[in-house]
Amino acid sequence: MLLPIHIAAGGLAIVLGAVALFVKKGGTTHRRVGLLFVYAMLVMGTCASILAFRKSPTDPNLPGGFMVAYFVGTALTTVRPVSRWTRNVAALTVAVGLALLDILGGVKAFNSPSRSLNGVPFPMLFFMATVMILAAMGDVRIMRFGMPRGRPRLTRHLWRMCFALFIAAGSFFSVRARVAKVLPEPFTTAPMRALPILLLFGAMFYWLWRVRGRRALPVLVRHDPMSLAARAK
Repeated sequence: MLLPIHIAAGGLAIVLGAVALFVKKGGTTHRRVGLLFVYAMLVMGTCASILAFRKSPTDPNLPGGFMVAYFVGTALTTVRPVSRWTRNVAALTVAVGLALLDILGGVKAFNSPSRSLNGVPFPMLFFMATVMILAAMGDVRIMRFGMPRGRPRLTRHLWRMCFALFIAAGSFFSVRARVAKVLPEPFTTAPMRALPILLLFGAMFYWLWRVRGRRALPVLVRHDPMSLAARAK
């Protein structure tokens, strides 16, 4: 039963993530859809890790589930009131552990005849390791100096949510057979399967640009007495 739940949660997460990217930021729809996205990603990641562990303790999808939970968890706590969960040593431990696993996997893939590990090319493994190192560095800054205010806080929330969505979308669209089960033939070609990923990163960089611009965005932190946009002025 876990596989259908994993597939359903992953598909729902992709849809909810796309909606969250395009609706008005800080509004009721954005907050509710974003929270549902987090729940869907957690279900998807948990199922993926359990299924991978049953298959093999070395299956690459096993740490992938932890990665999804890490990104949506830290992204959510970023825009929530500061609490003991904000400076979470466990989250930092997960980020460092995943970075080390990706580095080891990248080295192993580079030294293999196919230059890949379980079908994953070594550049992707090193890319994921770099992302996890950057995420861990951000967590260290939070632990030392506390949660930033204004635009840096929004940036942290935005890129982590988008990267979690990238993992879900990439897992689906990277495999032609998976896409063929859901979409008609014209959408199974390599360019069409790459298009959603490009649109995702395009939307992410657009909002990162908006956040870093001069114009304040009406993004609110639940229960906070002042909006992040106001604090950024």
